[in-house]
Amino acid sequence: MTASDAMASDSLGMLKVGTHEFSSRLVLGTGKYDTFEIMNDALSASGTELVTVAVRRVPLDQPGPNLFDHLKDYRILPNTAGCFDAEETIRTARLARELLDTDLLKLEVLYDQASLLPEPLETLAALDVLVKEGFTIMVYCGDDPVLAKRYEERGAAAVMPLGSSIGSGLGILNPLHIQRIIEAATVPVLVDAGLGLPSHVAQAMELGAAGVIVNTAVAKAANPVGMARGMRMAWEAGRHGYLAGRADVRPEGAPSSPVDGVVR
Repeated sequence: MTASDAMASDSLGMLKVGTHEFSSRLVLGTGKYDTFEIMNDALSASGTELVTVAVRRVPLDQPGPNLFDHLKDYRILPNTAGCFDAEETIRTARLARELLDTDLLKLEVLYDQASLLPEPLETLAALDVLVKEGFTIMVYCGDDPVLAKRYEERGAAAVMPLGSSIGSGLGILNPLHIQRIIEAATVPVLVDAGLGLPSHVAQAMELGAAGVIVNTAVAKAANPVGMARGMRMAWEAGRHGYLAGRADVRPEGAPSSPVDGVVR
């Protein structure tokens, strides 16, 4: 990191989730890359410090290096992707903690394989158990402001509403609800799922999101390294814009130069 990078990072503040702190507000997924080498280069270009891994999908019994061997320079956020009820989610979370020696967890309970939408009742059931067991939980959820608040009240350390369906690349379909979730929250809100372009990431940060999570948009880009670099610049630009405070929005135009005292 250059001196200018460090100064920019300091001015943007730290992302704090429970007792964990990160200077980068971009969390990257580790699935769908064509090779480990491409993944390594993309992660490096993104500047991320925290990467999420679907622990159920890592083949630990195969010979040779596995995914975790390539992630030694990063903090790992295990996720419970692929779970569809509270029982298997809780079991997966416990295994992830034993395997990775971390209390961090991205809690993801899906309704079905087709939509990949979160299942709220099973999510709440799993959350209640895992909070009592000391996990620091970041909850993947829909863009419902009421449910997001309920997860926070039940002990979530962060909530992660979707922008749109996982892997869709459609961006934020309901920015008003995302903004309401952010305004009501007292824990970090990270926009997760559906962000397909740097402009989508910048929009999330401009709305006041504490961070964003991206996977498919980078891993399946024609140039994953270039896209990862773009995502890094986008979250930083969006965060700067949010902290700066936008000018008032007006229904009509306004001159950009003073008009008082103009000789007519």
